[in-house]
Amino acid sequence: MRIGIGYDAHKFAENRKLILGGVEVPYEKGLLGVSDADVLLHAIMDALLGAAALGDIGKHFPPSDPKYLGISSIKLLNCVSQLLKENGFEIDNIDSIVIAEKPHISKFILQMRENIAKELSLDIANVSVKATTTEGMGFEGRGEGIAAQAVCLLK
Repeated sequence: MRIGIGYDAHKFAENRKLILGGVEVPYEKGLLGVSDADVLLHAIMDALLGAAALGDIGKHFPPSDPKYLGISSIKLLNCVSQLLKENGFEIDNIDSIVIAEKPHISKFILQMRENIAKELSLDIANVSVKATTTEGMGFEGRGEGIAAQAVCLLK
């Protein structure tokens, strides 16, 4: 058994869609990034890659490479899944949390869990997505961006 932890944060930007867990969440701003800036999937991918000692998403999907401009993080998650399989790893479970003052994402969590489970060939019971605020503290609390953390267990 191997444990991995991942973290990601992106600041808000105008004229971008807000994508979390592969779900387009209606909001006045999106997140700034080379890809779709899906902080939740980025944290999950880093947790998975870290548990397998295979580096991080920056190593596998360098932001300087134009082929990743605007790419869906769901596609990147699929690549990570294949990499884990090629290296003999099986995902046991994922626990994750989105940290944002706004928007409220509770009604989108089931769809996020479904997207992640489907892409990783997991039972949805093995994928947890939660949400919290920082009670107005830090960049998330000031509404400057969103962060996410994830922990995973690999076999």
